[in-house]
Amino acid sequence: MLIRSRAPLRLGLAGGGTDVSPYCDEFGGAILNATIDYYAYAALEPLDTNTVEFVSADLGQSAAYPSIGVLPNDGRLDLFKAVYNHVVREFNQGKPLSLRVSTRVDVPAGSGLGSSSTLVVAMLAAYAEWLNLPLDDYELAHTAFVIERVEAGLEGGKQDQYAAAFGGFNFMEFGGNGRVLVNPLRVKAWVVSELEASLLLYFTGKSRTSADIIQEQSRNVRDRNERALDAMHAIKAEAFQMKECLLRGDFPTLHQVLRASWESKKRMASQITNEDIEVLYASALEAGAYCAKISGAGGGGFMMFLVDPIHKDKVTAALRSRHAGGTAYACHFTPGGVQVWRVP
Repeated sequence: MLIRSRAPLRLGLAGGGTDVSPYCDEFGGAILNATIDYYAYAALEPLDTNTVEFVSADLGQSAAYPSIGVLPNDGRLDLFKAVYNHVVREFNQGKPLSLRVSTRVDVPAGSGLGSSSTLVVAMLAAYAEWLNLPLDDYELAHTAFVIERVEAGLEGGKQDQYAAAFGGFNFMEFGGNGRVLVNPLRVKAWVVSELEASLLLYFTGKSRTSADIIQEQSRNVRDRNERALDAMHAIKAEAFQMKECLLRGDFPTLHQVLRASWESKKRMASQITNEDIEVLYASALEAGAYCAKISGAGGGGFMMFLVDPIHKDKVTAALRSRHAGGTAYACHFTPGGVQVWRVP
C-alpha cells in the first residue's frame, strides 16, 4: 500500500506579515491569499523493516534510522523527523512506526510561496490517512503550525498552513490565544480569470531563508518601532481593501492597493528588499506592469507582477534583460486544499 498526498502552495495577495507573532497576538492580523497549481507532494509507504526512512527528491537528500519513538535532530531532514515525532507522541501512544516518507516540491526551497509549511501539511495528511486520524482542515493546519513553528522552532507566520489545508481564495484573521478564522471568498469566475491572465511570477534565482527577516519584524513590534508598526497597520488595512476589490472586481483599485502594500511591506524590516529586487520592480513597471510585490517574507524568492496579458512577453523580456538568471512562471489558481489518496 502507498499513500500519496499533495498540498497547494499559495500566493499572498495582501496582509503578509500580520500573521506573525507578536503582532497578530496584540493587534490581530488579516491575510488574503490564494492557492496556485504548484504543489508539495508526499508519499508514505508502511514498512516491515523496523526502520524509518526519509527521502527529499527535490533536495537530493535522504536519511534512515531505526524505528524508535523519538528521532533525534542531526541536521538531516529534521522537519520530517518533527512530523514523525509529533505523530508518534500525540497519535500513536509513543509507539514507533516503520515507514518511508518521500517528498517533492514543485518550486525551489526559499521561494516565498510557503513551501516548507505546505510540505508539513502534505506529510501530516498522509499520516492522518494511514492512521485514520480525525483531523479537519482547522486541526490539520493548527497541528502543522505547532510542528513547524513550536516544536521544530522554525520562524514564520500562520497563513501558509491554513492556505494549504483549505485551498482557494481565503481571507484569514488571526488573533490572540491562537484564534484563527478562515473566510473562503466567493470570487466571481471572471475576476479569477482576469487575475490569472494578468499574473506573472518571476523567480529571482535567489532562494532565501526568511528567519532573519521575520526575527527583525517581530523585534520591531516588541520594541515598538513606530515606522515598522505603522507599516504593519497599513498592511492589515490593505488586506481588507484587497478583499473588497476582489469581491467587486475593481482592478484599478486592486492595483493601487498592491502598489501601496509593497511600499508598506518594505518598512517592516530592513532586509525585505534589496538593489536587485528594486531594479526588477522598476524594470517591470517601465515595461508596462501595473504593480508588483515580493512573495513571502522578502529578500528573494518569487516576485509577483500583474500585467496586461497582451504585454506579458514584453515585461518578461525586460525582467530577463536585467536579471538573466531568473525564471518566469505561469500559474493557475486552485479551488481546493490538501488532497490524499491510497494507491493499492
